Amino acid sequence: MTTVAEALVAGLVARRVRHIFGLPGGGSSLDVIEAARKARIDFVLARDETAAVFMAAAAAEVSGTLGVALVTKGPGTANAVNGAAHASLDRTPVAIITDGFSPQISAYVTHQVFDQRAMLAPVVKAHSTLSGPDIPGEVARALDAACAPRPGAVHIELTASAARGTVEDSVVLPPASADAAGAAALDPGPAIALLQAARRPVIIVGLEAVEADVAKAVRRLATLTGAPVLVTYKAKGVVPDDARGYAGLFTGGAAEQSLVASADLIVTIGLDPVELILQPWPYTLPVLEIARGPFGVRYYTPTVGLHGDLAATVRALSTGARRKAWTASEIADHREATRAALTYRVRGKGRGLSPQFVVEQVLWAAGSGKGKRLLPRVTVDAGAHMFSATAFWPCSAPRDLLISNGLATMGFAVPAAIGAALADRRRPVVAFTGDGGLMMCLGELETVARLGLPVTIVVFNDASLSLIDIKQQSLRLPSAGVRWQRPDFAGVMRALGGRGHRASSPAELRKAISSALKGTTPTLIDVAIDPGGYPEQLKAMRG
Repeated sequence: MTTVAEALVAGLVARRVRHIFGLPGGGSSLDVIEAARKARIDFVLARDETAAVFMAAAAAEVSGTLGVALVTKGPGTANAVNGAAHASLDRTPVAIITDGFSPQISAYVTHQVFDQRAMLAPVVKAHSTLSGPDIPGEVARALDAACAPRPGAVHIELTASAARGTVEDSVVLPPASADAAGAAALDPGPAIALLQAARRPVIIVGLEAVEADVAKAVRRLATLTGAPVLVTYKAKGVVPDDARGYAGLFTGGAAEQSLVASADLIVTIGLDPVELILQPWPYTLPVLEIARGPFGVRYYTPTVGLHGDLAATVRALSTGARRKAWTASEIADHREATRAALTYRVRGKGRGLSPQFVVEQVLWAAGSGKGKRLLPRVTVDAGAHMFSATAFWPCSAPRDLLISNGLATMGFAVPAAIGAALADRRRPVVAFTGDGGLMMCLGELETVARLGLPVTIVVFNDASLSLIDIKQQSLRLPSAGVRWQRPDFAGVMRALGGRGHRASSPAELRKAISSALKGTTPTLIDVAIDPGGYPEQLKAMRG
């Protein structure tokens, strides 16, 4: 006989889960933590429920398996909603386990009580209370729903009494194949004909293409055709930044339009509409769409669509693929023109450093000029600094850069760095965060210090919500509600057990970065940033 909590943990073990992140309550949380301890799954105490889900999501991205977060009922569940929305909109499999309200108590208690299932319903794929006659099957169905196309969050609501119930048949069902929905045979003929007829196709790669077999197929197709490849933020590294065909980032904005305008066919591979900014699709070119499934809401209607196994479909397109009319110099010219347009220009001396300069200094110190040394993985928060972080940090493999793009939430980078560092202890992590985003998860500085992880946190401190500040200025409104005095984040980091440095000059920055990357103690570098170049950078990227 095993308990329901133990059956749930057995399902996690079968899916190679190694960490559960969260803040426990006094109900089923303790039963799940104990069952996990016996199964050698570590419980990682976070300081905020949404941050715990971010950690779980980042661990899932890096490990390629399921992420798990555990929170208490009531306020704990309510505070996890933003994390659930991130997991679902950024297509990351996460199981969120919450305590529940027993029917007997709910008959007379209203303290902390609300319909948790209804609240989470818009941002999760499935809900389970693990109370049916087939507990192992119910566990498998809930966890597999998180991983099935398109991945996202699921909610497991478990009362204390249910967690302690017994299960006679504890046979663990293996994970279902995530590609089962795409196993049907596809006819690539129309797609192959469309691609062969094109002289100047451009390839746009999105988040569905980050799996290793898909990335390998995409790289081969790009090499055979010589076509330029644009990648979304989430797809950075599918084609390395130093590859001849890499042309830059694609967001649905202005930066890529000159290249796409000179093409005669758009080939999208794993491009999810959730990745694009809030602007209409500006192109009238035919589109060949390759995705795991059709999209209900979309920016364009594809001329030809192939939906199913991405790797197999891209390999089929490569059969008989011929060199196209693009030249390597054309692609390189666009790539360099985009970098030049995004180059950050400060207003003047003494106002702070350029965010591009900060990213490039971290890159230099991390060893990009010392051969093929593996760079740290980076996590990037939402905010104006992300333009420099995504454009000027090179990636050689998928998931070298983690970002919240579908939800584009602030407060992501530091918790994600913790999850990534735990999922892959061999590789250090650099978190690029704005000061506004860090304020939302400040307590996690204690988490990273307590765990002693190889994480360097770089804070782009411009004392404002820069993107909102820019919009406010563009509307010619007086400044209100978007600026503050620069806090001493380095001092906070030291108070919470890590190392902290402040930098307002190039020399101070170089010294701080060199010290941070050479050591093993979690370190925060609080960098004074000149926000003057953000409007031009925003215009160059988005229009």
